Amino acid sequence: MFQIFEKLNKLIVEWLQKPIKEYENRSPFNLRDLESVMQPGDIILVDGNQRVSSAIKYLTQSTWSHAAFYLGKNNKFSQKFGTDAILIESDLKDGVIAVPLSKYEKFNTRICRPAGLSDLEKEKVIEFMIDSIGLDYDRKNIIDLMRYLLPQPPVPIRFRRRMLALGSGTPSKVICSTLIAKAFQSISYQILPVIQKEKKLKEVSYRGVKHSQYIEKEYYHIRHYSLFVPRDFDLSPFFSTIKPTIEKGFNYKELPIKGFE
Repeated sequence: MFQIFEKLNKLIVEWLQKPIKEYENRSPFNLRDLESVMQPGDIILVDGNQRVSSAIKYLTQSTWSHAAFYLGKNNKFSQKFGTDAILIESDLKDGVIAVPLSKYEKFNTRICRPAGLSDLEKEKVIEFMIDSIGLDYDRKNIIDLMRYLLPQPPVPIRFRRRMLALGSGTPSKVICSTLIAKAFQSISYQILPVIQKEKKLKEVSYRGVKHSQYIEKEYYHIRHYSLFVPRDFDLSPFFSTIKPTIEKGFNYKELPIKGFE
């Protein structure tokens, strides 16, 4: 029975990884553009072209179906991974692996960068990701994969995100965005916390007379890493969006644009 399930898993994975014909690359960025602005610790979001990508984008109501962690280029990890620009990602077939940035040169992408990290904190996140290489993708059973079989599964909006939380839940089984979220949460870095407002009574003094007033305070509660999807890094108020065109010094007056005819 186990062998049957394994074979079915393999067949489903192969089907899900097949590219869709109608994919359109609208990104003007080439590999050199991406390498010139990306820094170790950045997240690159990808608008994938596989069948599974369509389902993920539908379930998360987002443009982005995949997230990968940028390890960098020509740094102290080059001896292990090579001198190319390297990403760490979780692949449906191969689990957590290191791949070249060039893999996504022809895709629509977005760069998200965490703000305010010290060199030590960034190093800890990088080490977490490197230590995760070799872990399996979360495909423990067929049910985990069947949620992606329909590009647009007939699921109410309020339940779509929850479908992505299905899975084995074991530490050695990860998906792309949850692994990255777990890496940042390992240093208590927030992505999209739950914000809860509470009112507290405070006593103040005005011209010798004491008064009581309510003050509102926001409390940030950490979400479990398994609940994060690729678009959360784009929506996060704690990650900035990096666009190579802007970083290189964009001047709209220099664009060779003709008028309407």
